[in-house]
Order: sequence, then structure tokens, then C-alpha cells
Amino acid sequence: MLKVGDRAPEFTLPDHAGQERSLTSFLGDVVLVLYFYPADFTFGCTRQACRIRDLHDRLIRAKLKVVGVSPQDPATHARFREHYRLPFTLLSDVHKEVVKMYQVNGPLGMGVRRVTYLIDGSRRIRGVLRADIAVGKHARFIKEAIAMREPPPR
Repeated sequence: MLKVGDRAPEFTLPDHAGQERSLTSFLGDVVLVLYFYPADFTFGCTRQACRIRDLHDRLIRAKLKVVGVSPQDPATHARFREHYRLPFTLLSDVHKEVVKMYQVNGPLGMGVRRVTYLIDGSRRIRGVLRADIAVGKHARFIKEAIAMREPPPR
């Protein structure tokens, strides 16, 4: 797993619509919440995605952008997004090349670890959380990131 302060590796993967997207295409004046998850439509991954979906308005206000990565193909990602009304990008890493770059492959290279990275505009990792089973920890981690960046109430 990459550590806080590491430079996030550049990559290009197809999104849920089959469009090629690079890491830097998501960066700019936002902090990227890049989360890796094992599989669409599984219990834990669905709970995690829906919890992130429910934070979407706050994420936008805090200038955080969410992108999920897993090994399913773009068509499966498209169905998953549509079924659960997910407002964020899902990237398809069928060959698990980015999974390996970000050191989130499972034990013995099987599966994908559930890891969330916070990446700033200069591609520096500003936060990281690995919690394979406790999906609620990822939502709390993201809420903490929101709280640090959210504008104060008027």
C-alpha cells in the first residue's frame, strides 16, 4: 500500500462509459478520493458505494472528487452505477495493473484490497485507509476529509 507523502502513480483506464481517463484528468483544484474495491454488486462494495453516494453533495461543496476502481469491465460498472444511482466515475482495471501500481492487490495476488486514497493536485497522497471488511471506516474517513475542506456555514 502506498503511504502518505508518496507520489500517486499516473494511470489511464476506461471508465463506466468506455472512455479512457487518466489520474491527472481528475485532478486540479480538487482533492481526489480514489477508492479501490473488490467487485460491483457485492454486499460490502454496494454498501460502500451507496454511503459515498449519500455524501455526494457535501463532497462537491468540499471540492472532493470521487473515483472508484475495481476489476470489472465498463459495462458492469455502467449497470452498477445506474442501478444504485452512483454520481461518480468508476474505472475498469480488468488486468489489475493499477491495482498493482497502488499496491492494493489481495493476498497472493488474488482479489483487491478495500483501500481509499486522498490525492492532491500535485499527485501527493494526503491520506490513506485500508479496511477490507469494515466498509463504514471508509465513509468515516471520507467524512473527515470533507470536514477539513468544507466551507464554514454562513
